[in-house]
Amino acid sequence: MNPALKAAFENEMASAGRFIRAGSLDRAMRHLERAHVLGQGEVIPHVRTHWGMLSIALKRRAPGEGLGQAVRIVLGALGSAVGMVPVGNTGGTNISMFARLPIDPELAVLIEQDRSGQ
Repeated sequence: MNPALKAAFENEMASAGRFIRAGSLDRAMRHLERAHVLGQGEVIPHVRTHWGMLSIALKRRAPGEGLGQAVRIVLGALGSAVGMVPVGNTGGTNISMFARLPIDPELAVLIEQDRSGQ
């Protein structure tokens, strides 16, 4: 991860953490989804986003969502390790873990810069 992508990822994770602590779980989830798009290409960041989503599922007492995130932790780590992730996927259990999604233009610029070594 280049410094700009890493900073954006860490900013989204920090924002998610603040919203989780404040009990604003929907807002936290939006930041985790953005972090997921930014970090899904690398194992540790990818797993961190799903871990955050799992913590939200537990706070919501949503066993289906929790199970979905537990599965995504394992499969996401494997997918990142071998370079097979569905680009743009936001990581929530509300969509297929295999679905490719359009990327927010702001995030797409950071990802492209990272890929091109800028």
